[in-house]
Amino acid sequence: MRRWAGLLPLLAALLLGGCASVRTMNAAKPGAPIIYSGTQLDWYALHDGCCPRDRFGAEAPRHPGLDLPASVLLDTLMLPFAVAAELGVVLGVSGGN
Repeated sequence: MRRWAGLLPLLAALLLGGCASVRTMNAAKPGAPIIYSGTQLDWYALHDGCCPRDRFGAEAPRHPGLDLPASVLLDTLMLPFAVAAELGVVLGVSGGN
């Protein structure tokens, strides 16, 4: 049980503040960054970016420093899909119902 104790703060940050990667994936703002979008949003917020909704289509998490490692991980896992979307490749992937 102790070896999982280090993940508890990260999990709490994801659940309480929301993940920047998930927020930017759901935003679908034209012209917004696609590749490493959550990581870019966290970095932008950490460096006092003024208008994240205008640039990314989503609000930054309350604690971007805590969210940054999770966003880097999720953005890395989603990198092939992000590159395909940036190149305009239609994968025919859909979710939901």
